Amino acid sequence: MARARIPDAEGWAAVDAARVALVAAGGTHAPSTAVPRPTLATAVRYSLQLLAERAKGNTVEVRVPPFAAIQCIEGPGHTRGTPPNVVEMDAVTWLLLAGGELGWEAGVAGGTIHASGQRADLRGFVPIAGIRPAAGQSDTGTAAMDDRR
Repeated sequence: MARARIPDAEGWAAVDAARVALVAAGGTHAPSTAVPRPTLATAVRYSLQLLAERAKGNTVEVRVPPFAAIQCIEGPGHTRGTPPNVVEMDAVTWLLLAGGELGWEAGVAGGTIHASGQRADLRGFVPIAGIRPAAGQSDTGTAAMDDRR
């Protein structure tokens, strides 16, 4: 059964709170305990919801355990078993990637992003428009606040 859609106001509040706390706690080295677990869970689920809406399809499965997994990106899909294109990372890595504080190449090279499969690449989809850099961070190409839904 599909999970209920997270309302935009609730989702953006969680994303902003989580990312500000993570950047303040050390960015890619921040412990996930820097953010209350319910806030972290909502931030991850909402930002993945945005990715799924903006990169419709079922070619790539993006996993952020233990909080959520989505299928996205147009192309050949799969119907059973382990999907052929999987991207997996922890919650801290996902939120920093989604917000632009961590680049795709740096995450893969550093081992914090695990990608398997020919199409397992999110470069054209992150950072997610509307997620602004956390306080004290430079703008890395994310959209202005006005671009939020």
